[in-house]
Amino acid sequence: MTEPRLKKLYREYVVPKMMEEMGYENIWEVPRIEKVVLNMGLGEATKNPQALEVSSYVLSAITGQKPIVRKAKRSIAGFHVRKGMPVGLMVTLRGDRMYHFLDRLINVAIPRIRDFRGLPRKSFDGRGNYTLGIKEYIIFPEVDYDKIDKVRGLEITIVTTAKTDREALRLLELLGMPFERG
Repeated sequence: MTEPRLKKLYREYVVPKMMEEMGYENIWEVPRIEKVVLNMGLGEATKNPQALEVSSYVLSAITGQKPIVRKAKRSIAGFHVRKGMPVGLMVTLRGDRMYHFLDRLINVAIPRIRDFRGLPRKSFDGRGNYTLGIKEYIIFPEVDYDKIDKVRGLEITIVTTAKTDREALRLLELLGMPFERG
């Protein structure tokens, strides 16, 4: 398997550029992407067991990896949820799969979002991690419309080794994330 384009871009362009801009003396000081976590909440799975199956297919098609079923930690009567019921799906991507996924996200999926004006810059958590919500997972070309029953959203968290949001923002900008102007 060939080296992912984004990994090569990071090594050959982002690292030298960030060392120059941020004044790092060693390449190991340059922040990098550690992992990408995709999370899909499925509150409706309590009433519709097929939702779990369809969403599992979608996440595995998008990521190339089987998702983990997340179960309720405690019972909540108001939501008709009992402890141990499936309430979501999660996939953690690392290494080459992570870079391939981010490449597809940046260059294929995000440009397919309707009325797109850029990703919000405010979605950093204060420790250099970025979370982005996607309302419709049909922006990914891997999803087969005929196999889905309902369009759902998902959350993508990009975990970096950056110590500040400013460093993480610059890292993601140099990798090609289309942030809103501001």
